[in-house]
Amino acid sequence: MQRKAIIIGATGLVGQHLVKQLSELYDKLIVIARRPPRYINTSMRFYQVNDFDNLSEVFASVNVDKTTDAFSCLGTTKKQAGSDEAFRKVDHDYNVCFAQLCRDKGVENFFLLSSMNADVDSRFSYNRVKAETEQSIEALSFADLVVFRPSLLLGKHKGRPLENISQTLFGLISPLVSESLPLHPISAKRVANAMTMSAQGIYERRKFSDYHTEDAAKTTIIENKAMLSMTRVKS
Repeated sequence: MQRKAIIIGATGLVGQHLVKQLSELYDKLIVIARRPPRYINTSMRFYQVNDFDNLSEVFASVNVDKTTDAFSCLGTTKKQAGSDEAFRKVDHDYNVCFAQLCRDKGVENFFLLSSMNADVDSRFSYNRVKAETEQSIEALSFADLVVFRPSLLLGKHKGRPLENISQTLFGLISPLVSESLPLHPISAKRVANAMTMSAQGIYERRKFSDYHTEDAAKTTIIENKAMLSMTRVKS
């Protein structure tokens, strides 16, 4: 049986690493984005969506089913979006729409990039929206929903000079800072590694067990500390 994956947010900081890794793990990779990802190979099928308001129209011709794993790295910031409403539209509405479209076509496994401190009761709108997105997708009852909550992402952020400065400063002191600290920054590549490792773990589990999706829906939250641990290079 051919293994397939579908991803949105493929051109972002984590997404560009994840695309390359998924293309090596799956027989077929479907990418939906405004522009082609940096890394492209023959196993990929690219669908261009100029406006995510039209995602359902694009998705109508996409061939996904229960053999497909879905990944979302789609996200923005209030500054990039321009307002709280525009930020919520991207981080909540588009992600939930994508998840619903996948679920309607039988997709059973969904892997969501969220953020540390996602909390519906947070006084910060960013954290609230992230948590509300998690809850909305959880309500769709995927067989497996895996949520990744990284701390500060290391990598070049286009249009985010303050974060780039923070990363430069952290790079100078990182050898002195233990990865056991919950707020320890994590590279985008390691987050992508954690996502592919989790997907492979579910695949291996299913191969050797009698698993029926109607029996249970499972949500797993992978916090920053766990991602650092599972992707640590052994010396």
